[in-house]
Formats: sequence, structure tokens, C-alpha cells
Amino acid sequence: MSNTAVLPVVIPVAIPVREVLPWLLFGFVMMLALYFVGAEEGATSLIPGMYIHEFVHDGRHLLGFPCH
Repeated sequence: MSNTAVLPVVIPVAIPVREVLPWLLFGFVMMLALYFVGAEEGATSLIPGMYIHEFVHDGRHLLGFPCH
């Protein structure tokens, strides 16, 4: 009896860009929304004024972000 093992051959699968692009876009939009809800105030503010903060104010409390 021999102790030889046969390893399976792994063939990489090509993932079309059409299937990945919507997920990348979704991830980017969610990260942008997370920034605006969680960090758009004070020193990290990209947009001057309190308009964005007041617009997402209730969402901040719902998600547990402190703001005042």
C-alpha cells in the first residue's frame, strides 16, 4: 500500500466587474452616510454650519452617537 495523496486542483473563478461594482458603490454610499450621521460636526465637519447635523440629529441618537 502506498501513502500518496492527490491534491485537488483549484481553478480561480473570474468575477465580472458588473457584479462587484454595485457592491462597491453601496459600500461607498453607506460609509458616506455613516460619516454624515456619526462625525459631521465640530472639528471634523466638511460642510460649514449645522445643517447636516440638524438633519441627521435624530438618527444620531437612534444609532447611539452622542452629540450634546
